[in-house]
Amino acid sequence: MDRQKALEILNKYVKNDFYIKHSKAVEAIMGKLAEKLDKENIELWKIAGLLHDLDEETADWQNDMSIHGPVSIDILKKENFGNQTLYNAILAHNPKNGYKAKTKIEYALLAADPMSGFITAIAKGYPDHKVKSVKVSSILKRFKETRYAKGASRPYMMQIIKTGIELEDFAQIALEALCEIDEELGL
Repeated sequence: MDRQKALEILNKYVKNDFYIKHSKAVEAIMGKLAEKLDKENIELWKIAGLLHDLDEETADWQNDMSIHGPVSIDILKKENFGNQTLYNAILAHNPKNGYKAKTKIEYALLAADPMSGFITAIAKGYPDHKVKSVKVSSILKRFKETRYAKGASRPYMMQIIKTGIELEDFAQIALEALCEIDEELGL
């Protein structure tokens, strides 16, 4: 699969800069996770992160969460892009559509999606708003504070353990990934 083509598809269907940055953040985390879990398929994992919210502006998911994911798959098929592994990972990142994660890439995407937003929220709470100021200990501390960034699903983030990676290691991996693209993210 070709990242450039994936980026073209993303930019065709998603216009909001916030969602583009979020997609790139999840892509970065998925790439780092693939380095640990599936070195043969790093590009696939990254593309899954990049395209996981492809239907963000196309589907009426606010009124029906069951369509978030399936609409993305319809778009990808229309664009003649992807394979079943990619489709299943995208479906798995939103269990409310009825698809439940079963593989490492699926659990990883389910966990990476909220973790990217969680770390971003922590960074934005710092005086300098920089992700490089965030420490793993801060992520773990805030993780226990259920009222903090409550939109970032802790149960989804905890699914990372089904890949064999513990939460602390996941926080470190995700933080490193976001620090590598901090300028692109504006963090």
